[in-house]
Amino acid sequence: MWRWLHPYAKPEATYRLNQKLLPWFAVPGILLLVIGMVWALLFAPADYQQGESYRIIFVHVPAAFWSMGFYMGMAIAALSAVVWQIRTAEWAILAIAPIGAVLTFISLFTGAVWGKPMWGTWWEWDARLTAQLILFFLYLGVLALYAAFEDERTGAKAAGILTLIGTVNIPIIHYSVYWWNTLHQQSTISKAITRLEKPSMAPEMLWPLVVCIFAFMLVASALVLLRLNNEILKREVRRPWAQAELLEEKH
Repeated sequence: MWRWLHPYAKPEATYRLNQKLLPWFAVPGILLLVIGMVWALLFAPADYQQGESYRIIFVHVPAAFWSMGFYMGMAIAALSAVVWQIRTAEWAILAIAPIGAVLTFISLFTGAVWGKPMWGTWWEWDARLTAQLILFFLYLGVLALYAAFEDERTGAKAAGILTLIGTVNIPIIHYSVYWWNTLHQQSTISKAITRLEKPSMAPEMLWPLVVCIFAFMLVASALVLLRLNNEILKREVRRPWAQAELLEEKH
């Protein structure tokens, strides 16, 4: 069943696949990001309660959503690295972690900016906010562990184990607004998908938000592909195929 994946354990095969996929993520991602931001900031109506300040959701929600999504992607790579000792999976952890950390930081920063006018405070030790902060530290911890050992493979293994342990935090982030009495509102879109409920947002606000969510995913994925290819070239630089790729890029 999984035999089609076996060739991509080879760095060269992964590199060439990433090169083919990159334009399909980068170009639509940038276009959707421009469309989504213009739609959200210039054409979506103001909220009847929050006024113009609600527009920060078009950055906050996609960043928060994919901070968890990319962590799960990193966990899949970690599982492959720990169980099957796949080197490219180890490098994928290192490629994803900084992107996930930036997304998590954006979600925390925009949440604080949004929380000040809505809650009257920049920060509250709310269940979801606290769990999201833990996610940020998990990303940083993975990067720190990766660099903490002289032996790269040992560092990658330690980072992978921490990543897998950290997956416990993902359902806590998602379900915290249902399990505990929190200031944070419940997830409008995911609740509509999982419970087949009508979204509480007006379509004029919902659709640009959906566009921004997909745009963030595509752009962040393109950045991960770029970082992974850089990691592959850095470690395979003595290989003839890698030298040929570097020579071609120079020309």
